[in-house]
Amino acid sequence: MSDVHYYKTVVKWEKDRIGILSAPELESFRVATPPEFPKGVPGIWSPEHLFVSSVNVCYMTTFLAIAENSKLNFDSFECEAVGKLEKVDGKFMISEIELYPKLKISNEDQKERAERILQKSEEYCLISNSIKTKVSLKPEIVV
Repeated sequence: MSDVHYYKTVVKWEKDRIGILSAPELESFRVATPPEFPKGVPGIWSPEHLFVSSVNVCYMTTFLAIAENSKLNFDSFECEAVGKLEKVDGKFMISEIELYPKLKISNEDQKERAERILQKSEEYCLISNSIKTKVSLKPEIVV
């Protein structure tokens, strides 16, 4: 596997504050200014949703790879992510993303190991490592 990869996306304006986001070989979908901003559109993915989602999805895929390599057995995984948008030095930014992974395991003896793998997954998440936004982890492990 190469150490360099490229990911191409295209956004095309449709009308008002709405566009179509596409990428080769992927399904296209609508994107828009979020409703909290002037002329924002409710019910459509926004850059803010996509930004927070990219951290969340990367965390999940990193966890799945590390858990598989570590031979961690688990019953289910889900993760909620909450991004905080605020003005910092006069500019809007997503200053923090909190990840709330919920991992269900069937063996109490694996709880500490599962916790370490969840932490390691955040540490190795390439999207988290690529942004200046603070990413914090608030895991829950259920046996």
